[in-house]
Amino acid sequence: MNILFTQDGQISGIVVLAILLVIVLIVVLVSRARSAKQAEQQQEAALAAANAFPEAPAPAAAPARLARGSCGGVMLHDVPDRTAAMVMAIVADELQLPLNELRFISIQEVK
Repeated sequence: MNILFTQDGQISGIVVLAILLVIVLIVVLVSRARSAKQAEQQQEAALAAANAFPEAPAPAAAPARLARGSCGGVMLHDVPDRTAAMVMAIVADELQLPLNELRFISIQEVK
């Protein structure tokens, strides 16, 4: 009994399966080698990019959480809170803009 060939002289099914298995193994090994090489290249590129730019300074402490629609704080120089609020309301009314669309950086009394 011959395992490689049938009685008709054709290749046996076991041989065909073995050849297909070898081909699949070769494809898997080549794809793993290629993906490992690409991962190594990406790692080298990321390392080169990280070394190309100096580190940015650490950001300052996170600012206090602002109210929704707020643009930040206002520095008041010798002006009471109530007066500053009145000035901001008058400016918003004169410009016909909502108060949350305006940004006041500082308010001080002109003497």
